[in-house]
Amino acid sequence: MEYIFKNAEWVNKPESFEIGKNSVTITSEANTDYWQRSYYGFRNDNAPTLLIKSDINFSFTCKASFQYKNRFDQCGLIIYTDSDNWFKASIEYENENFSRLGSVVTNNGYSDWATTDVATQTEIWYRLSRRGPDFLIEFSADGQEFKQMRIFHLHYLGKTSVEMGKVNIQVNPIVPIRFGLYACSPMDSSFEAVFSNFKLEDCLWKAHNSE
Repeated sequence: MEYIFKNAEWVNKPESFEIGKNSVTITSEANTDYWQRSYYGFRNDNAPTLLIKSDINFSFTCKASFQYKNRFDQCGLIIYTDSDNWFKASIEYENENFSRLGSVVTNNGYSDWATTDVATQTEIWYRLSRRGPDFLIEFSADGQEFKQMRIFHLHYLGKTSVEMGKVNIQVNPIVPIRFGLYACSPMDSSFEAVFSNFKLEDCLWKAHNSE
């Protein structure tokens, strides 16, 4: 398979990065983040982000390795359309004892934040699966056994093609999206994030049959 980040595009291109054949390294920059309005009131849209395009259902897996230095340092997977519509998943550093494994879904300019506390660590695997306008994000400690973080919907991609009691059919046509990798440091910090073990394949998230 051709290296999937060969023709990738940057949003908020960082000063320091490396796109290799088997890995991508992003050095985060201070005072960068993604967030829109909810609760805190502020709006941030300046995190270094490397994106590829897709117009099919898929599952994308990768390993993220990092050496966080300050509170809120984070790196992980992202879907990005514009400042008002996007998704991100990461471990966010709190202190040497615990961090927050979480995800943010932003629809129409308002962000949510779903988290669970985890032991502070330096690597994790993610798997993002798409079925039309709906998505599944999972995590793993070893790249073999994945656990669900959340199922979510991006409004701008349209309605879910499903009726109660019937099999969820594939949405056609599928709206193209941009997804990929990001790293940021909302405080005065900088760290190196290394992404590797990429796999882009047919969607592994099976259609739901409620019958």
